[in-house]
Amino acid sequence: MEYTTLGDTGMKVSRICLGCMSFGDSNWRDWVLDEEEGIELVERAIDLGVNFFDTANMYSAGESERVLGDALDGYDRDWTVVATKGYHPMREDDPNSGGLSRKAIEQELDNSLDRLGMETVDLYQTHRWDDDTPIDVTLRALDDAVRRNEVRYIGASSMWARQFAEALHASDRLGLDRFATMQNHYNLLYREEEREMLPLCETENVGVVPWSPLARGYLARPHEEAESTTRGESDSHARRHPYLEGGGREVNERVGELAAEKGVKMAQIGLAWLFSKDVVDAPIVGTTSVEHLEDAVEALDVKLSASDVSYLEEPYEPVRVSGHE
Repeated sequence: MEYTTLGDTGMKVSRICLGCMSFGDSNWRDWVLDEEEGIELVERAIDLGVNFFDTANMYSAGESERVLGDALDGYDRDWTVVATKGYHPMREDDPNSGGLSRKAIEQELDNSLDRLGMETVDLYQTHRWDDDTPIDVTLRALDDAVRRNEVRYIGASSMWARQFAEALHASDRLGLDRFATMQNHYNLLYREEEREMLPLCETENVGVVPWSPLARGYLARPHEEAESTTRGESDSHARRHPYLEGGGREVNERVGELAAEKGVKMAQIGLAWLFSKDVVDAPIVGTTSVEHLEDAVEALDVKLSASDVSYLEEPYEPVRVSGHE
């Protein structure tokens, strides 16, 4: 395993973050693992040197956090780095169970900590931008959570670069803790973040932890087979993203060609491309199998030349912005 410093936090994290969206309850999404399988994945990840885990309160309506907390129980808490998120409504009958108001943040953070079985979470992230709450209100609530030692660092997820710049400026103006990380949508088939968000993160020394690094499986297999898995058949979210628009199909084909040439798997090429980007700290790899987790770790040994990177990137064409919703 390789480790890196997450943004300007000084905190060391594995170059791979295990995404825990697949833990919890298959009634939530067909492809979600049961508790025993989720715990097995976490244990194997730790064996492989992964110390960085990302979940969210909305994943399986809280069950993902509970499974992750149970899986980490008994391990050295000082060694692990745990991230969770809040924003999406948790209960239909409670309008304050979502959003980024002070009330929502305080009550949902307490609920997350309870499910995780932790007094402090290392990284607490806003899952999206809240148009209904002034950013100053959100930042003050998050800063207070840091002061109460419920949160060590705060982060954000997909939004417009102008919104992120506004949030960073507000923190500086008010003397509050800044967003230390950006969890955004970035992979070989979706590179719109390169226009504004990634340069902003680089300038501000914000840690970048991309979600969907394999484009929900579209970079793991030939595009004509993309919907052959359980997740591919049932994941309507994947079909909403513009992965195969523009030059996406040719990018996918080139990933396959390069994988065959190097004797590795397509997913490993997709991850190796992200590892080649200095601005990226740790892609969030979500998986439902130990084998795929092991493949992801082995991708750290796949080195791409500058010509390889250019070959993979060349067919890309601008696509519609996706992932801010």
